[in-house]
Amino acid sequence: MFVFVRWLHVYVSLLGFFALVFFAVTGVTLNHPDWFYTGDAETREEQGTIDPAILNVQMEESAAAGEGLDEAAGVIGATSQVDKLAVVEILRSRHGVKGAVSEFSADEYQCIVIFKGPGHSADAFIDRATGEYTLTETYQGVVSVMNDLHKGRDSGPAWSWIVDVSAVIMTVASITGLALLLSSKRRRSSGLVLAVLGSVATILAYVLYVP
Repeated sequence: MFVFVRWLHVYVSLLGFFALVFFAVTGVTLNHPDWFYTGDAETREEQGTIDPAILNVQMEESAAAGEGLDEAAGVIGATSQVDKLAVVEILRSRHGVKGAVSEFSADEYQCIVIFKGPGHSADAFIDRATGEYTLTETYQGVVSVMNDLHKGRDSGPAWSWIVDVSAVIMTVASITGLALLLSSKRRRSSGLVLAVLGSVATILAYVLYVP
């Protein structure tokens, strides 16, 4: 049993080594943003035109009858709507916009498309009558990318799984490390004292100093 626990601890720790270091370092960058912020945010603004027909796709009158105003689909009146997929693909292909679409809203005058990714955002305001648009992209820098990845913000479902798996790996490494300590008669007492002291110090810090 001891051999298996030691094997598990070693290889699980190695598997999660990079994740442990990454989340430890980004914990510091999150806690002290003023230490690392260099004012290197980059903003880029571009203009262009989209075919108004894409912004006002005509619906079949039979399907539109009685539907009313469907804001979620970007319907004007009850006879036209926005081809959202085409709009998003045009913006991506023309300007290399990254990130997931976090919002796509439309009224009778304009469309607003918002993209968000780690350390990055892009906002497009599109006139439905003329097809003219303004796209503003903002890049916050490498530290912001790392911080957003730490929080799992705007990073997609795949990265969310990585965060969850990393948490499990760190938990297993901690528990197996404690099990190895308990199996060592010579170091058991001193190790448990340190573990208890660390736990008590953390709890006291929360109770006494967190408002």
